[in-house]
This record gives sequence, C-alpha cells and structure tokens, in this order.
Amino acid sequence: MVTHFRLRLYLLALLILGGFGVLVTRLHQVQIEEGDSFVSKLPGRKYETVRIPGIRGEIKDRNGIVMVENLSNYEVRFDLKAIRDDYVEKHGTVPKRKWVRYRGAQPVEEEETDIVAIVEQSVFPGLGDLGLLEDYNAKQMQVHYRSTGGVVPYTYRRDLTFEDFAAFAEHNIGIPGVTVTVTGLWHYLYDSLACHILGRVNLPDIDKVPAEKRNEFRYYVGDDYGVEGVEKTMDHYLQGVPGKRVLVKDEKGKFIGDENDQYQAPGAGADVYLTIDAKIQSITEESLRKVGRGAAVVIDPNSGDVLAMASVPSFNPNVFIPEISVSDWNRYTQDKTSPMFNRAVNPNAPGSTYKIPIALAGCLSKSWQQRFVCGAGAQYGNKFMKCWCASKGYTHGSPDLGEAIKLSCNGFFYRYANHTGIRNIQTMSNLLGLGRPTGIQITGEQPGTAPGPEWMRMQGLTWTESYTAMTGIGQGFVEATPLQMASVVATLANGGKVYTPRIVKKVIRRDGEVVWEEPPTPRHDLLKEGLTAEQIETVKRGMWRVVNESGGTAGRVASKVTVISGKTGTAQTGIPSQPTNSWFISFAPYEKPEVAVCVFVENGKSGGGVAAPIAKNIIEQTIAMRRGQHDIKLTQLQEAKGSLDFYESVSFEGEGVVIASSDDPDNVNVGDVVPQSLRASGSRSSSGVAQPSIRRNADAEGSVSGQNTDNRRKFRPFKFLGIKR
Repeated sequence: MVTHFRLRLYLLALLILGGFGVLVTRLHQVQIEEGDSFVSKLPGRKYETVRIPGIRGEIKDRNGIVMVENLSNYEVRFDLKAIRDDYVEKHGTVPKRKWVRYRGAQPVEEEETDIVAIVEQSVFPGLGDLGLLEDYNAKQMQVHYRSTGGVVPYTYRRDLTFEDFAAFAEHNIGIPGVTVTVTGLWHYLYDSLACHILGRVNLPDIDKVPAEKRNEFRYYVGDDYGVEGVEKTMDHYLQGVPGKRVLVKDEKGKFIGDENDQYQAPGAGADVYLTIDAKIQSITEESLRKVGRGAAVVIDPNSGDVLAMASVPSFNPNVFIPEISVSDWNRYTQDKTSPMFNRAVNPNAPGSTYKIPIALAGCLSKSWQQRFVCGAGAQYGNKFMKCWCASKGYTHGSPDLGEAIKLSCNGFFYRYANHTGIRNIQTMSNLLGLGRPTGIQITGEQPGTAPGPEWMRMQGLTWTESYTAMTGIGQGFVEATPLQMASVVATLANGGKVYTPRIVKKVIRRDGEVVWEEPPTPRHDLLKEGLTAEQIETVKRGMWRVVNESGGTAGRVASKVTVISGKTGTAQTGIPSQPTNSWFISFAPYEKPEVAVCVFVENGKSGGGVAAPIAKNIIEQTIAMRRGQHDIKLTQLQEAKGSLDFYESVSFEGEGVVIASSDDPDNVNVGDVVPQSLRASGSRSSSGVAQPSIRRNADAEGSVSGQNTDNRRKFRPFKFLGIKR
C-alpha cells in the first residue's frame, strides 16, 4: 500500500516538474528567442528601412600594390524630422522663419519651421559637452530640410576622428535624431601619384538616383561615385553591394533599436587592377617634375599596356575627400597652369616626331626607297617653307629615309610627304589610331587631328600641297596626344603590331572571381597591311641613329645603361608667349624593346635638349629596376607645381648640364600657312573638369562660437554601444 502510494506521488511530481519544464522552455522561447519579434508587433511601433552604401572596391597596380583603399570615416548625421518631432513633444510648438518662394517671376513670402533654431536649442548643447561642435552652413541645413522634409539625413560633420567617435559612443548622450555613423572614406595612398589616371569621386547625389530606387527605403544613403579617370570609367565595377538596416521607433517616434533579423550587411565592390606599374609611375612623375607643364607616357610595346602616364602640374585627389573646400577648388581652377588638365590625352602639334608615321606611310608607296633633296626648304606657291638647317647656312644634301630621320630634315619630309600622297598618309594614320580616341579607360581623351582633303572641305577650305608638306613635319593642322605618339613608337618597336593602349588589366571580386579581363590583341599588323619587315627596320634604324650616331638630333642622351632609340620634335605653336613645345618619342632596348616612351613639354626650346633627357631618365631607371640594379621606394607624392617658364634645357643630377641640341624648331611660320581661325588657342580651360562635391563655407548664422566647443574629453576604454558599422 505504501509502495503504491509513493509511486503515485512520484508520478505526480514528475508530471508537475515536466509541466514546469515545458513552461520554462516556452517562456524562454517567447521572451528570449522570439522576444524581438513579439516586441516588434506591439501597436504604435514603426519600422523604417535605411539603405547602407556598399563598400567600394580597391584600385591596384599591375603587381597588386594598393593605390586607393577604403578607410573608416565617422560622420555626425541629423534626422531633422525626428529632432523636430521631439521638440514639438517637449514644447508644443516650433519656431518659425520667413522665406521667399518665387512662383514664376512673382515673389511670395511664406513661413516655415526654423529647423536651425531647433537644432541649436535641442542638439548643440549635448554636442558641445562632447566637444563635437563646429561652425556650419546654416542656410544649407535649412534648404536641406525644406527640400527633403527632413526625412533624408543631414550630414553635419564628415571629419570626426576615431577619438570623437569613441566619445560619442561611450557617453551615448541619447539626443533624439542624432547619430554618429561609420562610413567608408576613399583614400589615395600616395596622394598625387597617378592622380590623372585614378581620377576622383564625388559624394552621393540623390538626384541621380531613380525615384523607384529611392522609394525602396525610408532613408536612402547613396554611394560615392566616380566623376573622372578610372574612378568613373570603372565605377560600375567598383560600386559595392548595398546593405539594409531596419530601425525600430516607438509610438512617439523615438529610435529604440534595430530589427536585427532584417539587417543586411553591405558587400564590397570588385577590385580594379591597372596596367600601370606604381614604381615606373613614380619614376615618370619625378622625372617630369623638371618642367612646369608637360606629359609622359610609358607603354609596354609587346602588349600595349600603359606602364605609366603622368601629367604636370598635378593635384591631390585626397583634397576632394570627402568634399573639397571652396578655397582649394578655386586654387585648382584658377591656376593658369591647369593642374586638373590631363596633358597625356590632349592633343598638340607633334612636330618632327610625326615624321615617324609619315615615314611608315611612305612604305605604302615607293617613297621610302627614294632620296629627296633638302634644299634648305621647299617652295609651295608664294611661300618658301624652310628646313631648320637654313638658319645655319647649309643644307642636308640629298639624304635617304634613315639619314633624314637622324637629321630631322624638313626639306626631305616636305617632298617625301607629297611623293607619298595624302591618301597614303591618311591610311597609315588610320592604321596607327591617329586622329581618333584610342579608347583607353580614362576620361577626357581627345582624338587629335589627322587632316586631309575631306577634313579641309568641312572647314570650307581646299587642300593643297603645302598642307601635305606641313603634315609631313607634324605642323599645320596635325594634332596628336602623347598617348597616341607613345602608341606609334610602341608599334614600330615591336615590329608593326598596333595594340590598343589600355590602362585596366583586370577586375576581380573579393572572392577571387575574375569579372573582366581582356588579353592584349593587336588591332592591326602592319606586316599584313602592305609593309615589310625591312621597311619597318629602316625606320627603326633611323631612330637608333638619332641617338647613337654622330650628328643625330638627340646624341647627348645616348645611354650607358641601355640602347635608346628616339625621335626629337620641336613644334611651333603660333603663340608669342609660348613659341615652341618639345617632344621626344623613344624605345629601349633596341634589340628586344621593353618600353616605349613619349615625353611632351610645353614651352620647351627643343626636343633634344628638354624632352629627351626626361625620357632618358625614365628609361634608364626603369631598365635598371627591372634588372635588379635599382629600386624605388613608393612614398606619398606631393602635388607637382606648375610653371609658365620657358625651358631651354633639362639636366639631371650626376649627368651634368645638358646643352640644347641641334634640333632647332621647325622653321615654319605657322601663321603664314595655317588660317588664324583654325589655329589651336593653346589654352587649357577648366570648363571641362567635372564639378566636385564642394564643402560650403560656414555662414554667420552657422557660427557656434557661443556654444561649448572647448570641452576637453577624458576617455575611458572604447565601447560600441549599439552603433552598427
């Protein structure tokens, strides 16, 4: 009996304990595991989605050296609507201000919420306690509130330090509508290095986002976007995958937390690998700083890869991050030397360097085998067009093609061009990519001009032999970019393969997937277009003689490091204040070329004395580095300052003074041959430069001098208190 009673007691206790266990388990499930879900269903709660910008991909050189990266940036943002609503709850009313709206031409005075006064009363005291106050543009804040209704966050500060961020997170001051957000900050590791290649970015522009995209979120925080350079052309690859955050507000509109199970982390964009070698880029930019305005391009002749592209003066793209000040923007745009202008992809008369494509054009006829008299020039109509040797009191005799290249004989090339014919010249120009953009993946490239009869008819004029003669020496209407001329010499160096120059090598996602990659493929092969290896070798040998034979126009840049071949050029501009520009195109070594280089210098006396020494320095350092005999340590590069000076010669330490060579300007008065209306102005306008995100100066109303801005913080260990990254 007792045993039976105990058994029943045990069973009852077991049932009670089991039921209690089920109850505890269910309570844990409801309160802990599903608590957020039940809380979120409470009446009066609101859920607002916030778009989180994607993480922009990095830009690297061909060897994987990071050139542009994302850093953490800390911003103070105001939810102006939440700040206003909290003010109304506490005070029952809001301050007002008057403003004038124009309906057509009729001004109408209206009244609106004075959000500036509300922020100064509700927000600034707390920020002042943390020392986070800063003068701002009050008018801009008021306009932002008026145009968005306060639903788009207003960024008060974009420049918080990590210590500022830590102070805000640590104290958690709880000001309604105020958050400190961690965002990505685009950072150019080497400052001005490759600035014209990389380009720059602007802050998000909500007006560029389609309405249907904006309406997917309560708060749409956009992405920075590229406006120039590779940043723009590869922007669709660099853009990251946006994330999503769901905010929970109580019935009074106060932020009380996140809907964590709906949080979507942002993803990174793809990384863009350039063809440039950061170390060769550094060599090129440092070498080019010997002059105040110019450009240099280094190409691998075996692939068309651009190893370096530099333009001076330069700018620092970090100055534009996150916004550029009005004073800095004015400094760039009002600089007469135009630092924002990429001279490497903008055309000028190429002078005698253009004799190389003319020489190749002659290979389409029998001109390349002919000797032509120099005669100190040639007569066309009532104009005698001189060779540069006329001022020296002698002529070049009757040289062959190789000798004429070596001597840069204008008299020869006047006759050679006309014997070749403008049609053959245009055919070769088309094969070499002259007179049209190369299609390289940067912004601002101009096509240049490869003129002919049809082009002349469009100008309302008639083509004559004198224009063909001028084309033969790279003057008159001819214009080419340093990039195009580097591509020309690369084609000659590799034996006739015409590659499209490229600046982007590949695009790779963070998981290793190759998104885009195109192997270099020749667009044309001159050996399949009617030329022979012998003809190409004749022109190459002529360039070798320019540097390595007595009497060559660039004999003073012969190298002990490698065998350099080149062609000088000195182009008249028709501008009295800047009479000549200097050029030098080159390749090295002769037998197995590794680099093709073009250097262009504005306001340089001669190609041999100004541009050629720069090219030599670039080639020697590059070849020595590749052989392991020289190394470059990459460092931050400050802006290259511009100059309007005239350069008679350029020298490098250890080489002594380089005396200007015998390559005098092509003595043709451009004004007597080219109509004034068709002459290049030589100006470098900033009108084509993309408008940046400009940081507005603080106005008088936005002064916070009366607030507490001097509070010194005592930091305790940093804690993240509910602030999501």
